[in-house]
Amino acid sequence: MSQQRRPLIAGNWKMNGLAAATGEFIELVRLSKEKDNPACDILICPPATLISKMADLAKGSSVAIGGQDCHAAESGAHTGDIAAEMIKDAGGSHCIVGHSERRADHNESNATVKAKAEAALRAGLVAIVCVGETLAEREADRTLDIISDQVKNSLPAGATAANTVIAYEPVWAIGTGKTPTPLDVAAVHAHIRKELGTLMHDSAAVRVLYGGSVKGSNAAELMAVENVDGALVGGASLKAADFWPIVETSI
Repeated sequence: MSQQRRPLIAGNWKMNGLAAATGEFIELVRLSKEKDNPACDILICPPATLISKMADLAKGSSVAIGGQDCHAAESGAHTGDIAAEMIKDAGGSHCIVGHSERRADHNESNATVKAKAEAALRAGLVAIVCVGETLAEREADRTLDIISDQVKNSLPAGATAANTVIAYEPVWAIGTGKTPTPLDVAAVHAHIRKELGTLMHDSAAVRVLYGGSVKGSNAAELMAVENVDGALVGGASLKAADFWPIVETSI
């Protein structure tokens, strides 16, 4: 982990969490307050139904709230979608775009992800742009080519270190319990850093997170990898007792 980039530990609740689940979030906020000024940024991206409630609960703490997706448009006839401006209005500060589950389940292309990232920046949100290869692409030795294509074509023109975060999530590792070796992660993150250098003037300051079955038992090893500036955590972010040990690897 670089000393010049403040780590970000982000939790993606996905389609999990009713109002009763805020008890876990309240415990996370309590733990964060015990660390008066954590040496990392903490973010939770709950379902849209909980953004406003959790943003209120997080007031006065170091925990930020974000959305899991947004539409490219500011408003309009898009039933079931949510605009980046709505996330901002509800108290969110970040938005995940291009998560592998969106790319796969909703056939989102790089162009779609780029448009959503642009929307996030337009609304004043930090865009967390996800990239990653499938198992078939990995086995075909196309990992770096896929990553290059996604980074180059998913980032908006206005992307900077202040408004954009990259999250590398090997699709084959998400929710499977499988994780790449530290050497594998280091190679991909170094490649992402190299690609960012061709696209952004402040690329050295852009945070690149690792996501893919991150849990307390493997977080320290993963966070120690060069060019890994934090984590995008799925299932282990649902309970404070599982998520906090991951945060502790960076504070």
